[in-house]
Amino acid sequence: MSRPRKISDEDVVEAVAALVSREGPAGLTFASASAVTGLSPATLVQRYGNREALLRAALLWMWDQLDLNVAGADASHTVDPEGAIALLVRLSAGYGAGDEAAQGLLLLREDFRDPALRARGVAWNQAMTQALGRRLSQDPARQELLGRLMASQWQGAVLWWGFSREGTLRGFLRRELREWLMATGIS
Repeated sequence: MSRPRKISDEDVVEAVAALVSREGPAGLTFASASAVTGLSPATLVQRYGNREALLRAALLWMWDQLDLNVAGADASHTVDPEGAIALLVRLSAGYGAGDEAAQGLLLLREDFRDPALRARGVAWNQAMTQALGRRLSQDPARQELLGRLMASQWQGAVLWWGFSREGTLRGFLRRELREWLMATGIS
């Protein structure tokens, strides 16, 4: 009979996800995972096999959390252009500033390298396109285009803010997205 687990797999990947968010993927070792979970490195190897599988499990858990955040934001905001802006500003709250934002880019590198994680990115793009598009147009053909373009504008604005650090991210995004809406004739 096997021994009962001291800590669930979900609790392990949540703790490892926090570690990876803070330290970057390079900071993940079985020793560092052991320190944040309280499990021995040998136990972690038994559960996950290797470091890459543990990292993938943590990143998939992070995608699950992002999906939940997108669904919650989508349900919480008005179905109009201002609701689209509010949704994006809300989703940007966890981006952090300075080095925290740079750590996020290191995580993205891992997502680009792994086909399963890339597939999650594609699904996220579809969910964002749909959530934004229905707030920007009643025409289904234009919804897909406008949703995709607004999501791209949002991610670009986050990137440019990361360089300039002009004001707060929230304020910068509101301004950039309102200007985009005006330029497209939506608002």
